[in-house]
Amino acid sequence: MDYLRTLGSAAVSTLVQKSGLNLPFSLGPKISSLDGVCNLYDGTKRDDGSSVSIFEYDYSDQTKKASKEFATNALRKLRSTRHPDVLRFIDAVETDTIIYIMTERVRPLQSVLQSWCGRDAKEREDWIFWGLHRISVALTFVNDPCASTHGKLCINSIFISPSGEWKLGGFELFSNPKEEAPILYTSGAIYPNSSVWAAPEVKKGGWSVLKEYEPAVADAYALGLLLYAVFNPALGLPATAHPPHPSPTVSSSGSIPPVVFASFQKLLNPNPKGRQSPKSFLEIGMMDNGFFAKNKLVKVCLGLENFTLRSETEKNAFLRALQESSASFPPEFTSNRVLPSLITALEYGGATAAMILPLVLQFGVNVSPEEYPSLILAPLIKLYASPDRGTRMALLDHLPEYAEKLDKKIVSEKIFPHLSTGFSDTVAVIREATTKSIILLAPKLTDRILNNDLLRFLAKMQADSEPSIRTNTCILIGRLGPTLGYNTKKKVLVPAFSRALRDTFVHARVAGLMAFMATIDCFDVDDMANKVIPNIAFTMIDKEKLVRDQAFKAIDLFVKRLENHAAAMPDTSLPDSGSSAVLHEQTTLVTTAAGAASSLAGWAISSLGKKLITSDLQTTIGVGTSTAPLAERSISVPPPLETIGINSSIALTSPQTVSASSSLTSSRVKGMKLGSNNIPLSATAAILAGQWTDDNTESVRTENPWGNDDLIDVNADEDDWSAFETAPAVMAPKAITPSKLGFYLSGNEISTQHLPGRKTLGSVSSPASTMKETSCGQNKNNEIPKHMPSPTLPAPSFAEMTKEEKASEMARRKEERKQRIALLKEQKKGAIRG
Repeated sequence: MDYLRTLGSAAVSTLVQKSGLNLPFSLGPKISSLDGVCNLYDGTKRDDGSSVSIFEYDYSDQTKKASKEFATNALRKLRSTRHPDVLRFIDAVETDTIIYIMTERVRPLQSVLQSWCGRDAKEREDWIFWGLHRISVALTFVNDPCASTHGKLCINSIFISPSGEWKLGGFELFSNPKEEAPILYTSGAIYPNSSVWAAPEVKKGGWSVLKEYEPAVADAYALGLLLYAVFNPALGLPATAHPPHPSPTVSSSGSIPPVVFASFQKLLNPNPKGRQSPKSFLEIGMMDNGFFAKNKLVKVCLGLENFTLRSETEKNAFLRALQESSASFPPEFTSNRVLPSLITALEYGGATAAMILPLVLQFGVNVSPEEYPSLILAPLIKLYASPDRGTRMALLDHLPEYAEKLDKKIVSEKIFPHLSTGFSDTVAVIREATTKSIILLAPKLTDRILNNDLLRFLAKMQADSEPSIRTNTCILIGRLGPTLGYNTKKKVLVPAFSRALRDTFVHARVAGLMAFMATIDCFDVDDMANKVIPNIAFTMIDKEKLVRDQAFKAIDLFVKRLENHAAAMPDTSLPDSGSSAVLHEQTTLVTTAAGAASSLAGWAISSLGKKLITSDLQTTIGVGTSTAPLAERSISVPPPLETIGINSSIALTSPQTVSASSSLTSSRVKGMKLGSNNIPLSATAAILAGQWTDDNTESVRTENPWGNDDLIDVNADEDDWSAFETAPAVMAPKAITPSKLGFYLSGNEISTQHLPGRKTLGSVSSPASTMKETSCGQNKNNEIPKHMPSPTLPAPSFAEMTKEEKASEMARRKEERKQRIALLKEQKKGAIRG
């Protein structure tokens, strides 16, 4: 018993429960029953999952034994007849009770016609004419080259593909008169409803009479009935289909367009010898201004079929016409008929690729997301390897339409290696388009490409000869900034934008400033203060106002960011000690150079005075050698008086305490006068260096007696001191009650109050006044009188001093402060011993 006989290239894979067969497809839902002979199912091909249609001929029932003959003929003829307008055969399986025929996915014409009833009348008419054209072409092929008769041309033998194309099927009665036993002539009468499409001569003499006529005679009459049925789906057969078969009239034509009515009459001619053949019907329709020739769908299909054979001029004209009329095409026609043909033509590249690509993307909108990568993206990706500049420009111009659908791996491995060649192209338009396209592809590039390879290309683009390319490159780097790696940001952004700021093209400089502003979040505060603002500053005096205005906006943006950060910072980073209080004294901002100089000098003197007042509260001033360590100080602070040969006891005791054994001579008295003790700076530096190590033996708790505030660097001979010499008078600190502290500061004067049991602190006068008084108070041996009064004189003014005098005055003041601290320590030690 023959349980299974496979025809064609059928592949057996899985078990189908219904028939018990291993079939190369899986059955889906049933679509319709055709003439009671076969059933149409949707199906899926097992090897690749593609959609197919399954025609099932089940003749297991005794009442359907005759169907086996029709099924066998349909399978044999469909398998051997190959034509674009004939239903495409894929595979088949036959047993002793059933035959399965697998074809391309289709729908019956009758069901599709109903869905077209609601569409625009003109669009529906164009679609029907296009379908009749395809069926006429198929019948011409069957009748002439194949020398056969279809024998069953009706609505149930025509199927619609997903693209909307009409396909000729229903080959159950397909016969060639030269065959041994043509089924049409022997069994045509027993096929269900065969009399509906039978020609008058067949109804009169039977199907065997067709042997006397051309193979096209019966099919021509059936074509006329089909024409009437598709234009009048709600009406029955025309009157001419019944005896005595009168000639059709205009009133009985229904909705048949007048342009085709004459051919309709000739197709239904009762006389078979005067009947118009399908071939003649096709030729008339394809004549100039014929009903087929002027149909836009027919013209598109013909243009696509012969596209590769046309000249470049004809191709361009066809593509322009296609683009202009594309909006009026049925969606299924553009997606499944036009689009595949355009993609095939696109793979060949050439000059027309630039015109084909926009149409491919336009028609690809209706493609499902599942099919889009394979149907649309795959051919586009291949085109990036094409060296044709027109193709590359078309790909880049339309990149926004498909960039989001590209896969990250495909972009990095298949697109970027070819795209990067555009950076070095000799045509500037290609270089610029390549640069602009990167912003769309950047999110899909790997980190290695983004932070390494790409930046190397962009560095070259910043030196391009075209100003627009340099400008766009700067803009691109600014937009890529937030996506770069942390180290890449710190190394690349500032140099790249700074390079743009020095560009000769105005808009490139503006782009550099805007790029700095756009990437402000990519810089930390240290980079803003040390790199960004210094690199932007010079553009505030750019020759172009456009650049200057943008520069001030950029500076303002970064300064505000720094201000916000500074507001959150602590007031000082120094440890919590008494010296930190000095730093809070200067709280008033100045706005002029002279005011800054005055404020700086006043700050130094005022903070010194307050330090002394705070430290000497309720203490006794004593005489002794200071053992306090020398606090850490700025290199601009002058060395102590002791280091330059001045005895510190002279400055802190009254004239009565000076004995004959003192080493201070009259020349030393003069040494107290600023400017009289000229010591070389090299010697001073050497003595100062030794002082750093000698005075670090003891400290007073955690206080820094000298403080950390830097005074004026009097040794900086090259500095400009004019601001200090012309500065306004320094405001004196608030006076302190003498009874509390034992001394007070008033203006620039330093005075002492005679406390009980305390020695007074001799005041130091200015150089101008001391010269006169000292000369009068000295004896002939240049000795200092023992009972010389200690007049309180105003402190010397820096504006009247030379640089050497300023240095000496600063040293003297420091020594006074050091001696006071020494006395304070002695008092504390005495209190502990007591």
